[in-house]
Amino acid sequence: MKTRKDFVAASKAKYQTAAGLTVQMRDRRDDDPTVRVGFTCSKKVGNAVARNRAKRRLREIARLDLLTHAKPGHDYVLIGKREVTAQRPFDDLRRDLEQALTKLGRK
Repeated sequence: MKTRKDFVAASKAKYQTAAGLTVQMRDRRDDDPTVRVGFTCSKKVGNAVARNRAKRRLREIARLDLLTHAKPGHDYVLIGKREVTAQRPFDDLRRDLEQALTKLGRK
C-alpha cells in the first residue's frame, strides 16, 4: 500500500494491539484476492534512524509470517510502537504479529 487513501481506509477498520506493534486489518470487499501491506511509524517512535529500523523489522516479520495468516482480499497496516518495535527481540515481535492476526481473525 502506498497511497494515503488506503492508509486512511485501513485506519477506520478493525485493529489489534500487541506489545511490539499494532495491526490494522481492512476487508476491501472487492474481487481481488491479493493481500496488500503497509507500514508506518510516527515520529513518536524516535528519530529517523529508529523509525527506519522499526519499519525494516516490520517488513521482515511481514515477509516471514503475514502470508500464512493473512486473509485474501484484505489490507494490513503494521504500525510501530514508541521505543518498542526497534528494540524488542525479533522472535517476540514475530509472536506479537501472530497473536494480533489470530485475534483479528476471530472478531
